[in-house]
Amino acid sequence: MRKLSPEPLTQEAFAPYGEVIEAANAREVRVINYGNTRRFHHLAGVEVGEGKGLVSIFRSTPLPRPISLKVMEVHPLGSQAFVPLSGRPYLVVVAGQGEFQVENMRAFLAGPQQGVSYHKGCWHHYSLALDEVSDFLVIDRDGPGDNCLEVFLDEEIVIDY
Repeated sequence: MRKLSPEPLTQEAFAPYGEVIEAANAREVRVINYGNTRRFHHLAGVEVGEGKGLVSIFRSTPLPRPISLKVMEVHPLGSQAFVPLSGRPYLVVVAGQGEFQVENMRAFLAGPQQGVSYHKGCWHHYSLALDEVSDFLVIDRDGPGDNCLEVFLDEEIVIDY
Protein backbone atom coordinates (compact mmCIF):
# COMPACT_ATOMS: atom_id res chain seq x y z
CA MET A 1 0.00 0.00 0.00
CA ARG A 2 1.23 3.48 -0.88
CA LYS A 3 0.19 6.48 1.24
CA LEU A 4 -0.16 10.05 -0.01
CA SER A 5 -0.07 12.93 2.45
CA PRO A 6 -1.76 16.08 1.19
CA GLU A 7 0.35 19.21 1.00
CA PRO A 8 -1.00 22.76 0.90
CA LEU A 9 -2.21 23.86 -2.52
CA THR A 10 0.00 26.69 -3.80
CA GLN A 11 0.53 27.99 -7.32
CA GLU A 12 4.23 27.13 -7.16
CA ALA A 13 3.69 23.51 -6.07
CA PHE A 14 0.78 22.96 -8.48
CA ALA A 15 2.35 24.65 -11.56
CA PRO A 16 3.47 21.39 -13.26
CA TYR A 17 -0.18 20.21 -13.22
CA GLY A 18 -2.16 23.37 -13.92
CA GLU A 19 -3.15 26.63 -12.32
CA VAL A 20 -4.62 27.50 -8.92
CA ILE A 21 -7.73 29.62 -9.33
CA GLU A 22 -7.86 32.24 -6.57
CA ALA A 23 -7.93 36.02 -6.43
CA ALA A 24 -4.33 36.21 -5.22
CA ASN A 25 -3.16 34.70 -8.54
CA ALA A 26 -4.82 37.28 -10.79
CA ARG A 27 -2.54 38.48 -13.56
CA GLU A 28 -4.33 41.82 -13.33
CA VAL A 29 -7.00 43.40 -11.12
CA ARG A 30 -9.47 45.69 -12.87
CA VAL A 31 -11.99 47.99 -11.24
CA ILE A 32 -15.24 47.75 -13.24
CA ASN A 33 -18.96 48.45 -12.90
CA TYR A 34 -18.42 52.11 -11.94
CA GLY A 35 -16.04 51.22 -9.14
CA ASN A 36 -18.33 48.67 -7.48
CA THR A 37 -16.58 45.51 -8.64
CA ARG A 38 -13.01 44.26 -8.70
CA ARG A 39 -12.33 41.82 -11.53
CA PHE A 40 -9.51 39.39 -10.77
CA HIS A 41 -8.57 38.96 -14.40
CA HIS A 42 -7.17 35.90 -16.18
CA LEU A 43 -6.90 33.40 -13.34
CA ALA A 44 -6.52 30.38 -15.64
CA GLY A 45 -6.49 29.52 -19.31
CA VAL A 46 -9.04 27.26 -20.98
CA GLU A 47 -7.94 24.81 -23.69
CA VAL A 48 -10.76 23.39 -25.82
CA GLY A 49 -9.01 22.48 -29.10
CA GLU A 50 -11.63 21.73 -31.75
CA GLY A 51 -14.42 21.69 -29.17
CA LYS A 52 -16.29 24.39 -27.29
CA GLY A 53 -16.15 25.56 -23.71
CA LEU A 54 -18.72 24.09 -21.36
CA VAL A 55 -19.78 25.19 -17.85
CA SER A 56 -21.31 22.55 -15.53
CA ILE A 57 -21.83 21.85 -11.84
CA PHE A 58 -20.51 18.58 -10.40
CA ARG A 59 -21.98 17.45 -7.07
CA SER A 60 -19.38 15.27 -5.32
CA THR A 61 -20.02 12.84 -2.48
CA PRO A 62 -17.10 12.28 -0.08
CA LEU A 63 -15.42 8.88 -0.17
CA PRO A 64 -15.20 6.97 3.13
CA ARG A 65 -12.02 7.45 5.16
CA PRO A 66 -9.34 6.41 4.82
CA ILE A 67 -9.69 7.54 1.20
CA SER A 68 -8.64 4.72 -1.09
CA LEU A 69 -7.88 5.77 -4.68
CA LYS A 70 -8.83 3.31 -7.42
CA VAL A 71 -8.76 5.25 -10.70
CA MET A 72 -7.09 8.24 -12.33
CA GLU A 73 -8.26 10.10 -15.41
CA VAL A 74 -6.84 12.35 -18.10
CA HIS A 75 -8.36 14.75 -20.64
CA PRO A 76 -6.03 14.73 -23.67
CA LEU A 77 -8.03 17.23 -25.75
CA GLY A 78 -8.65 20.07 -23.32
CA SER A 79 -8.12 21.53 -19.87
CA GLN A 80 -10.56 21.07 -16.99
CA ALA A 81 -11.19 23.56 -14.17
CA PHE A 82 -12.91 23.01 -10.82
CA VAL A 83 -14.08 25.87 -8.59
CA PRO A 84 -15.67 24.95 -5.23
CA LEU A 85 -19.11 26.40 -4.57
CA SER A 86 -19.89 24.89 -1.16
CA GLY A 87 -17.34 26.76 0.99
CA ARG A 88 -15.47 23.64 2.06
CA PRO A 89 -11.91 22.36 1.53
CA TYR A 90 -11.34 19.41 -0.79
CA LEU A 91 -8.52 17.19 -2.02
CA VAL A 92 -6.74 17.34 -5.38
CA VAL A 93 -4.70 14.35 -6.59
CA VAL A 94 -2.50 14.61 -9.70
CA ALA A 95 0.19 12.58 -11.46
CA GLY A 96 1.43 14.91 -14.20
CA GLN A 97 1.35 14.76 -17.98
CA GLY A 98 2.45 11.98 -20.32
CA GLU A 99 2.26 8.30 -19.50
CA PHE A 100 0.61 7.63 -16.13
CA GLN A 101 3.11 6.71 -13.42
CA VAL A 102 1.87 5.94 -9.92
CA GLU A 103 5.12 7.16 -8.36
CA ASN A 104 4.35 10.67 -9.69
CA MET A 105 1.11 10.99 -7.74
CA ARG A 106 0.79 13.96 -5.38
CA ALA A 107 -2.08 15.10 -3.18
CA PHE A 108 -2.98 18.70 -2.33
CA LEU A 109 -5.40 20.11 0.23
CA ALA A 110 -7.33 22.91 -1.47
CA GLY A 111 -8.96 25.62 0.59
CA PRO A 112 -12.61 26.59 0.09
CA GLN A 113 -11.54 29.71 -1.87
CA GLN A 114 -9.19 27.84 -4.24
CA GLY A 115 -10.07 26.27 -7.55
CA VAL A 116 -7.80 24.33 -9.89
CA SER A 117 -7.43 24.15 -13.64
CA TYR A 118 -5.71 20.98 -14.84
CA HIS A 119 -3.48 21.31 -17.88
CA LYS A 120 -4.59 19.41 -20.96
CA GLY A 121 -3.17 15.90 -20.59
CA CYS A 122 -2.63 16.06 -16.79
CA TRP A 123 -3.58 12.87 -14.95
CA HIS A 124 -5.85 13.58 -11.96
CA HIS A 125 -8.39 11.96 -9.69
CA TYR A 126 -12.03 12.99 -9.90
CA SER A 127 -13.17 15.63 -7.40
CA LEU A 128 -12.64 14.61 -3.79
CA ALA A 129 -15.09 16.41 -1.54
CA LEU A 130 -14.35 16.17 2.19
CA ASP A 131 -16.85 15.70 5.03
CA GLU A 132 -20.02 16.70 3.12
CA VAL A 133 -21.49 16.59 -0.38
CA SER A 134 -19.98 19.56 -2.24
CA ASP A 135 -20.69 21.37 -5.50
CA PHE A 136 -18.02 22.44 -7.99
CA LEU A 137 -18.35 24.74 -10.97
CA VAL A 138 -16.57 22.90 -13.79
CA ILE A 139 -15.26 24.47 -17.00
CA ASP A 140 -14.12 21.99 -19.60
CA ARG A 141 -14.30 20.89 -23.24
CA ASP A 142 -17.22 19.47 -25.17
CA GLY A 143 -16.63 18.25 -28.70
CA PRO A 144 -15.49 15.43 -30.93
CA GLY A 145 -13.00 12.80 -29.79
CA ASP A 146 -12.48 10.80 -26.61
CA ASN A 147 -11.52 13.38 -24.00
CA CYS A 148 -11.72 11.25 -20.85
CA LEU A 149 -9.39 8.29 -20.46
CA GLU A 150 -9.09 6.30 -17.25
CA VAL A 151 -6.50 4.03 -15.71
CA PHE A 152 -7.37 1.69 -12.83
CA LEU A 153 -4.69 1.46 -10.16
CA ASP A 154 -2.94 -1.88 -9.65
CA GLU A 155 -1.93 -1.09 -6.09
CA GLU A 156 -3.82 0.39 -3.20
CA ILE A 157 -3.20 4.12 -2.82
CA VAL A 158 -4.53 5.67 0.39
CA ILE A 159 -4.65 9.36 1.23
CA ASP A 160 -3.27 9.90 4.70
CA TYR A 161 -5.64 12.65 5.79
